[in-house]
Amino acid sequence: MKNNDASTGKSRVLVVDDDRDIVNAICINLEKEGYVPLRAYDGLEALDIIQTQNVHLIILDVMMPKLDGLSAMLKIREDRNIPIIILSAKSEDSDKVLGLSMGADDYVTKPFNSMELMARVKSQLRRYMTLGDVHERNSSRFLQTGGLCFDVENRTLTVDGEPVKLTATETKIVELLMCSPGRIFPAEEIYERVWEQPAYRVENTVMVHIRRIREKIEINPKEPKYLKVVWGIGYKIEKI
Repeated sequence: MKNNDASTGKSRVLVVDDDRDIVNAICINLEKEGYVPLRAYDGLEALDIIQTQNVHLIILDVMMPKLDGLSAMLKIREDRNIPIIILSAKSEDSDKVLGLSMGADDYVTKPFNSMELMARVKSQLRRYMTLGDVHERNSSRFLQTGGLCFDVENRTLTVDGEPVKLTATETKIVELLMCSPGRIFPAEEIYERVWEQPAYRVENTVMVHIRRIREKIEINPKEPKYLKVVWGIGYKIEKI
């Protein structure tokens, strides 16, 4: 279980955008939802805040001065797996795939609906801050198949004893698949259970995360031992 801010018991959300009006608007909505908003106006300022404060989720704009959002995200992902929601004016699928492949957990295009953004924040935090319903159905602390071992309590993954750095979303996907090794999960089901949103044209989103996980856990990602695609059906963790 992750701990919220010790003094308030509320989740702390860092909003990063060089447009102060957007930052203020998002922070007002966060406060209404009961979160503690933190503000940054460029990537470098965001990194400073993350180093000094306990942040549970980041809403991160892409185009910013000093250090852009994608570069900041790469730095954050070096030692943290907190959820990151990308904000961008770019709505092309290729831009979304790029953001997700670089470590984002979700991608929201501008202009955005405030209610939808708050729903995405809530969904990401709910999955990150608690062990969730998957753990309630599994009494064992460890999920294991072959050399893969997922620690349910600490939400960490090792391969042949070596720790693997996963993002929050990658962790959710691995956990889901390892709860039922050998079972094929359609992309739509993975999306609905991990993102907790209705699935619509989600194949690319899921595929990007699957590819990143495979690159982290497989010796040869092109000939995977564990994380396999069943063409036309879905994905599975091999039961070994």
